[in-house]
Amino acid sequence: MRRGISVAAVVGVLALTATACGGDSGGDGGDGSKAANDPGSVSGTVTWWDTSDATNEAPAFKKLVSAFETKYPKIKVDYVNVPFDQAQQKFKTAASTGKGAPDVLRSDVGWTPGFAQLGYLKDLTGTPALDNAGDFLDGPLKNAAYQGKTYGVPQVTDTLALLYNKDLFHKAGIEAPPADWNAVKDAAQKIKDRTGAGGIGLSPDSYYSLPFLYGENSDMVDVAGKKITISDAASVKGIETAVDLVKSGAAPKPAGTDGYNALKTDFKNGKLAMMVDGPWATKEIFGGDAYKSKDNLGIATIPAGSTGTAGAPVGGHNLVVYAGSKNFDASYLFTRFMTEAAQQESVSSAIGVLPTRKSAYTKEVLADPVRKSFYEALGKAHARPPIPQGGDLFTDWLQHYTKILTLKESPKEGTAATAKAWQGALLKDWSVQE
Repeated sequence: MRRGISVAAVVGVLALTATACGGDSGGDGGDGSKAANDPGSVSGTVTWWDTSDATNEAPAFKKLVSAFETKYPKIKVDYVNVPFDQAQQKFKTAASTGKGAPDVLRSDVGWTPGFAQLGYLKDLTGTPALDNAGDFLDGPLKNAAYQGKTYGVPQVTDTLALLYNKDLFHKAGIEAPPADWNAVKDAAQKIKDRTGAGGIGLSPDSYYSLPFLYGENSDMVDVAGKKITISDAASVKGIETAVDLVKSGAAPKPAGTDGYNALKTDFKNGKLAMMVDGPWATKEIFGGDAYKSKDNLGIATIPAGSTGTAGAPVGGHNLVVYAGSKNFDASYLFTRFMTEAAQQESVSSAIGVLPTRKSAYTKEVLADPVRKSFYEALGKAHARPPIPQGGDLFTDWLQHYTKILTLKESPKEGTAATAKAWQGALLKDWSVQE
């Protein structure tokens, strides 16, 4: 899932400059006619780089690989689990040199436009890989596109939500989760006064800043206008909201980039009442003393900003096909199989990830309150900026957002410095919105 950009990933992004493009010269032409018309005759080997968590998620995907090989006995899948924080750089290196790139990659949604611009990905529009596109949720499908073409097939999705301790809320006399950030602050004070527990944990990871921007109807950038908006008045106001939670004591000040792990520990052990996180965090949370009864975990839509707007980013992963693959037909069949509703439902039930297909949200999937709550939260989620630099924007912003939340830099200073850094490198021909 999309958890923001890790420290290791930041180093990888800064260390790598890709200079060459992958060639679109696959051995079977790439039109997918054989896969579409005679799939049983397709043969060959598909190398798949799976970037899922090797311990908690990969076993479920390996089972699907075995099922695929059973259905298509002439196709062998060479499965490789690549650590998420290494995969972006590793794929760029392999694709740029034309040596060692996989046929299919499990790509973070933030990487897909950048890979597409560099020429590393096959346009999947109209191919058998992108079957029944209308069945995909709107946000994940938008995150798989670049300049009007679809370069990925959504495999899993996620978003952020407000997680809260129902027992602490009950003890504090709070009947419903707070609907906006002011209500969060009020709830935190009541909980502190009546239970002694802390209020809300805020991550200094720049990905987690987005709900505060969306709450003021802003974003990091305005793609249509080619404007950098991270430092405009609305964005600054949103970040000031986050800072106010820290200064007021509603949110404990995080101890730097890794400080959120300590806050998460407090939350799962009942010492903190609220936190903002995604579905990937729930397995760890359920291992805490406060959630021996899973029913104690409440999950609500992200609180709204001063505009009354509430929103969180759409994260997740796409399956993308390397433009230099020598076996497009087999790659298309594999990509389609792994993203079909039946497979998505199976994996969702096994490891709790969220499907990207509407038809995969069956009664069985929605019977789980965690999946049901995050599915509802997706209704107010925002697709990420569909630009090649989208995944890299978080690098500079991470440095400044961490300083802002730890009260070492003001929102105006941090956002202005970020805008300047973007304009100087990633977005040179963009203007800065005042």
